Amino acid sequence: MSETELVVSAGAVVALRLFDVAYAIDLGRAEALWAAQARASRRSRLTATPPEAMAFGVPPLALALDPITLELDGVPVRAGVTARLYDFGAISIALRVPVAGLTWSGFVNQLNEVDRTLGGPTQAARWTKLLEQVRGPLAPALVRAADSAIEKDYLVGLVQSFDQALSAAALQERVDLVPLLSGEQRQLSDSARQDLLRQRFSYYTDDLVALTWDRAFIYEPRGDSDVMDVLEVANAQLLEMRYYDELLDDELPRMYDLVASARRATNLLVSRRFAGLARRLYTLVAEVTELTERVDNALQVTEDVYLARIYSAALELFRVPSVSAAVDRKLAIIRDTYTALHDEGSARRAELMELLIVLLIIVEVVLAVIPLVRH
Repeated sequence: MSETELVVSAGAVVALRLFDVAYAIDLGRAEALWAAQARASRRSRLTATPPEAMAFGVPPLALALDPITLELDGVPVRAGVTARLYDFGAISIALRVPVAGLTWSGFVNQLNEVDRTLGGPTQAARWTKLLEQVRGPLAPALVRAADSAIEKDYLVGLVQSFDQALSAAALQERVDLVPLLSGEQRQLSDSARQDLLRQRFSYYTDDLVALTWDRAFIYEPRGDSDVMDVLEVANAQLLEMRYYDELLDDELPRMYDLVASARRATNLLVSRRFAGLARRLYTLVAEVTELTERVDNALQVTEDVYLARIYSAALELFRVPSVSAAVDRKLAIIRDTYTALHDEGSARRAELMELLIVLLIIVEVVLAVIPLVRH
């Protein structure tokens, strides 16, 4: 160990996993159900940011779970567990492994060990068990609960203090953030290093945030959790947008088949089939639009430029705008199909009415001619 290597005096490794569990969550009911078990909960808010500058659209519900023990490099380590419920149907589970007295390289190794221990399909059962501790008792608060295969992981290295006071500039001169942000042991190319270090932010001289697709480093001597909260919201937005993107991917071929089937029908009630299919598509568009608007408004930014920059950078890194645009395009296709079906159904009804009028005229003519024929 180098004598000049920095030591993390206080910090943590935080592993997030997010799940889509329902169409929506009744947070008020969930809070009451959790309180009925005499367990702690609270509505989340940004701790260091004024509400008029940035705030949750609908404050999520934070729950405290029992801690668990992880085996990290053969050493049992106690990890705190919390959950956060979002009204648009997402649940985030956070495992927090406290760190104190580790050198910088030891801190990086600890973060990578947490990633190896909690990542991959072999650990799915552990996360599912934690999720059920939340979902089971709160099942009545889940609106149209559903099991989705879509999940999102994120890993954060959080440092509150080193063994000496450091500015953000001095910190970046003393440590190499690349191994932490990449998880790689081998030396990366200059271009790869530049890409990893592109998204770095500081507000004060002694804080630093560095973001990548699946990891982040936060140096925050004041202990504010706002950056962590913003990153979690961005991950939750990606999770939900991916869910609706895949939902619409599955829905479009089904819609094409139903439209083709309705158009092949030749019976007199075909207009009803068009109307029924149009109503179904309209309901789907309305529901997805409502939920995506809730997701888009999960965090409302007005004045806090620093957090807004971090939030925007996280959304771009996670490709949330791209996925959201894909959802909008698919919704537009379904809206156009709904309009076409509605117009076609109206045209079929008009044709049926014309046919009925013609038949009535024929019947009247026949009825008028029959007496004359008899004479």
